[in-house]
Amino acid sequence: MSPVEKVVAGIDLGGTAINYTFLDERGQFLIQGLCEHPARSVEGPEVCLGQIVAGLEAAAARAGIPVSKLVAAGLDTPGPASNAGVLSRRGSTNFVHPDWAGYDIRAGLEDRLGLPVTYLNDGNAAALWGHASVFGSENHATSVSAIIGTGLGGGVITGGRVVTGRNGFGGELGHVLIPWQSIPGLDGLEPACNCGRKGDLESLCSLTAIRRTLLPHFLARHPAHPLAAAEIGEAAKQVRGQAERGDAVCREIFRVQARALGLFFDEMINVFDPDALFVGGGAVETGAEFREWFLAEIRAGMPSQREEQATLPIHVISDGDSAGARGAALDAARLVRERGL
Repeated sequence: MSPVEKVVAGIDLGGTAINYTFLDERGQFLIQGLCEHPARSVEGPEVCLGQIVAGLEAAAARAGIPVSKLVAAGLDTPGPASNAGVLSRRGSTNFVHPDWAGYDIRAGLEDRLGLPVTYLNDGNAAALWGHASVFGSENHATSVSAIIGTGLGGGVITGGRVVTGRNGFGGELGHVLIPWQSIPGLDGLEPACNCGRKGDLESLCSLTAIRRTLLPHFLARHPAHPLAAAEIGEAAKQVRGQAERGDAVCREIFRVQARALGLFFDEMINVFDPDALFVGGGAVETGAEFREWFLAEIRAGMPSQREEQATLPIHVISDGDSAGARGAALDAARLVRERGL
């Protein structure tokens, strides 16, 4: 139980589960690891927001704090959404119910809780936590994060704040175009992204890219590989595990992803001159040997850097499963400081 009187909540709303954390005014997180509750987002805003509130009360009981100590909450969700938390009118994979179209989820939760609520997309929230875990929550550093999941999320953090941009699309790093033709082994490949672009980072560096593009490409070159006999969706789920165990074809797939990240980070270095780069997601939530190999391949994919840039650190985002909730809590804590709540 926290002895202090002011606590903020971090709420990470995913497709099937909500993850919670709490941050007190000493800067200590009151829950370690996952604290999950079913999301029920497919049932629309009324049901889902009720689930968030019920889960928050259960999480507070687990943390040993009365809900009355909460002074603000931070929410993060998958997009697309504006930087104010208004979901796209086109809907999305996680918000398929028609009542979500154009819904202001931040304001809706604020009304339910009776507390100020901040909003970030899930990639930005994880990036904020990664940044703060190295530099602290109040600093003048700049970082760029790439988070590999079903798509490619991420964020740019400067001065302890997320760069969201005019419409909330700041940090949509997966849709930055890269010179993918320079990556060896991709002759004849046309990497397409769900967004309609060809050759952006997500088209090569995501779980979707493994299933749709990279695995079929390399299995066509190695038809005797054991994964060639499996259904492509099931085969794609096995690629990381086999790569960790040293399978040459699966390692080649992850090498392509790492080299794509190297090209992307080179572009970001020349735009932001950041203090650090961060990588998160499944590709680095692995054993130490594979993780270090992957980070080395990212560096190998970077064009030659100026001497003062060559030692730029690449960090792995810690506490990956709870990174979004922690970043959301940090954003709520920023609001408390700025408003003097």
